[in-house]
Amino acid sequence: MLRAVPEVPVFAEPTAAELAAIDREWPLIAAELDLLDAEITLLYAEDRGGPTEFDWRRLRRAEARITRAAVDLPTRDAVVPRRAA
Repeated sequence: MLRAVPEVPVFAEPTAAELAAIDREWPLIAAELDLLDAEITLLYAEDRGGPTEFDWRRLRRAEARITRAAVDLPTRDAVVPRRAA
């Protein structure tokens, strides 16, 4: 017997400004996802005898990428003022 699935209300789509904000923050979001992936790899490394040097290097690079992305974020869309002629 099939049951009817209740309809989930659909709310308004994201605005252009919200999509632009996500696009602007995407490098930081991607860097955080890479860090999460590296941390998960370290957690499961015990199954293979412990983390390797490559696992630790991957973690350090992901942390560095987050730092670079966070520093870059405020300046991504900064307007450079023009000098009057």
